[in-house]
Amino acid sequence: MSMTVSTRQVDGVTILDLSGRITLGEGSVQLRDTVRELLAKGSKNILLNLGDITYIDSSGIGELVSAFTTVRNQGGELKLLNLTKKVHDLLQITKLYTVFDIKDDEASAIAAFGK
Repeated sequence: MSMTVSTRQVDGVTILDLSGRITLGEGSVQLRDTVRELLAKGSKNILLNLGDITYIDSSGIGELVSAFTTVRNQGGELKLLNLTKKVHDLLQITKLYTVFDIKDDEASAIAAFGK
């Protein structure tokens, strides 16, 4: 099962609802392309909703870090929302939990953007 992405806008924040697997190949490429397209269109506040991500591998983790860095270098913000226990534990183990701004509910995540 590959990853699917749906995009929506709420109060100037672009929310990417991701579901499936972020893995080497299709999932990570799709995430990278989507983030780059948003930045090209001027969307600088990006929220990745990971609530329906069932699996993420090292390539997927690398892609999250890459997306975070790319957005920040363009003067934007990228936050993570609704981590599953599996993804949460993975970010803890890899010490990336402190790198990302992680929120548990959409309203507080949207409010946290500098806009």
